[in-house]
Amino acid sequence: MGRTIPSYRIASEMERWKWRPFRKLLDTQDRKIFDEMFSYSRLYNAAGTMACRPVLIHVILMSIIFEHYKQLRKLVGKEVKINAVG
Repeated sequence: MGRTIPSYRIASEMERWKWRPFRKLLDTQDRKIFDEMFSYSRLYNAAGTMACRPVLIHVILMSIIFEHYKQLRKLVGKEVKINAVG
């Protein structure tokens, strides 16, 4: 019996291809930025694999948001301290 569900890495590349029509409508400079942004999701493939979310784009978007948040914190030069409640 063969696999019916692709691995997370393959599925995320399939999702990337679904966004090709959107990408094609961007100008050249924006395409490069879009590709760079989408590539951030690859940094968190292991976490995405373990997330087991039914809507793959949610995991991809969370990976992008997380990486951007980390970069923003670094630019601001502050470590945000989260107080534990309870």
